Amino acid sequence: MAAQTTTWRGSVTVSSVKLSVIYYSATGTVHEMAQRLATGAQVAGADVRLRRVAELAPAEAIESNPAWSAHLEATRDVPTATPEDVTWADGVLLGSPTRFGNVASQLKQFLDTLGPAWSRNELSGKAYAGFTSSQTDHGGQESTLLALFNTVYHFGGIIVPPGYTDPLKFEDGNPYGVSHVTGSTNDAPLGKAQLAALDHLASRVVAVAGSLRGQ
Repeated sequence: MAAQTTTWRGSVTVSSVKLSVIYYSATGTVHEMAQRLATGAQVAGADVRLRRVAELAPAEAIESNPAWSAHLEATRDVPTATPEDVTWADGVLLGSPTRFGNVASQLKQFLDTLGPAWSRNELSGKAYAGFTSSQTDHGGQESTLLALFNTVYHFGGIIVPPGYTDPLKFEDGNPYGVSHVTGSTNDAPLGKAQLAALDHLASRVVAVAGSLRGQ
């Protein structure tokens, strides 16, 4: 992603906001959302890390779904998230498909590895936000984001929901984060409303993260 940049304020050098986009995606939708967020954050001036969490599912489960297998192979070069990607960042965007109204176990397992950083108080005071997808309109998108934020509460993180802070949010309709419905065939592309909502969330988190850093 983009190299870190600096700006000048008087005699003080101020580095750009550092943002990590950390996600799990099985068949590609959340990956596409993560890419859009990373681009939007770069446009907003952030130094961005795009990271996928490790796949935990057994090979036979992955191989039983051609789209899952193909996506895993296509994204092998995306760096795998580590705790340092969270401690490094001023803001963190976390993404997961909904799994029975909850966070996918792959992302949850990564969050569970952050205990040592949490015990050192290295996760607090950062801006956090979330994004998700499901196949159906009422497939657990809001409950997945709310479940994700339960972890952020324990971090002492600052949750940055988009709310209805821009008229475009009345188009995608999710004040908790950004979500997308992939449809019965699980391959509906992101639409204009979702892309605009992702751009808005990225710029909002960068702005809040910068404010929290005192920039």
